[in-house]
Amino acid sequence: MSTPVLRLTNVGKEFTLHHQHGLKLPVLNDVNFEVASGECVVLDGASGMGKSTLLKLIYANYRVSAGSIQYIEKTGESLELTTASARELISLRRHRVGYVSQFLRVIPRISTLDLVAEPLLAELGHDEQAIKQAREQACVWLTRLRIPERLWGLAPATFSGGEQQRVNIARSMIKPRSLLLLDEPTASLDPQNTQTVVTLIHEAIAAGAAAIGIFHDQAVGNQLATRRIDMTHFRSITCAAQ
Repeated sequence: MSTPVLRLTNVGKEFTLHHQHGLKLPVLNDVNFEVASGECVVLDGASGMGKSTLLKLIYANYRVSAGSIQYIEKTGESLELTTASARELISLRRHRVGYVSQFLRVIPRISTLDLVAEPLLAELGHDEQAIKQAREQACVWLTRLRIPERLWGLAPATFSGGEQQRVNIARSMIKPRSLLLLDEPTASLDPQNTQTVVTLIHEAIAAGAAAIGIFHDQAVGNQLATRRIDMTHFRSITCAAQ
């Protein structure tokens, strides 16, 4: 196996239900695994097993209740995500870790073209040439994902759900990342666009990305999985369905 990009050690998560007198709801317990460059690890398990919760812990949207999550650079240096500063996490998300979901957080009055191009500007800069180059790449991605050119100059707030989803995928994947967190990226897409997204994920993995994915469509998971993890192994025995 290649050098790990991500290492989870004894990770646990419980939620405190403040509206129920501080009741503790255990969700995950003793999660241990690594993900390496060139892998796509698919998380298996029924709804309520904590799959999306685990991705949010890795992305540091949620705090862990126990354990360690380490992002590992090619140099061997690591960043402990459970104690990383806000600045470190912002930098990691901007340059190293992509979170690809079925939901688009729309920025009002920003055109679709500029929305997709924006992640590239963090490295290219904001001069005229950099903006031109980023927009050219955005055109390529929007074309591959079949977003009609007549929509590129519009903000995507009024787009259909499938169109917004494809814009989100373009924005999330236009910049190469070391680690991709994939939370149902093909949900609600038609077969043709689903296959395009599968191809894009394959290309990212072939280029050296590590990926962790949730796919309720078993056929999509089968196409992408290099390894599977059964989330029932990490479910707390006292955990109620989320």
